Amino acid sequence: MSACEVPSPLAQSPGLPKSADGEPVFPEPWAADAFAMTVHLHEQGLFAWSEWAEQLSAELHKPGRAPDGSDYFDCWVAALSGLLVAKGIADIDAIVALQQSWQRAAEATPHGRPIALENDPQR
Repeated sequence: MSACEVPSPLAQSPGLPKSADGEPVFPEPWAADAFAMTVHLHEQGLFAWSEWAEQLSAELHKPGRAPDGSDYFDCWVAALSGLLVAKGIADIDAIVALQQSWQRAAEATPHGRPIALENDPQR
């Protein structure tokens, strides 16, 4: 079995939206990217499965969640960011600045064109 065929334990994350075949379902490309990044970082040994499960669970159980679960991947990104900051791998100010830059880039990108960070007018 190749490494690509070995399912990551992250695919068993609580509440992860899945298709009828049991495969993860992503509402937007960024959610698939966040999932893939998390799997990759876990496989590289940056954090243990138990650490990830604890961090994601904490985010999923915070008050104010969307009743329909539509904010699941927002929680996923918050959990990943929090875990990387707690481990000293990332800086929260840098994460927030990058999020804001992507938002400005999205707002400055003409409809139908790919969003690129270079479109951020403040970059």
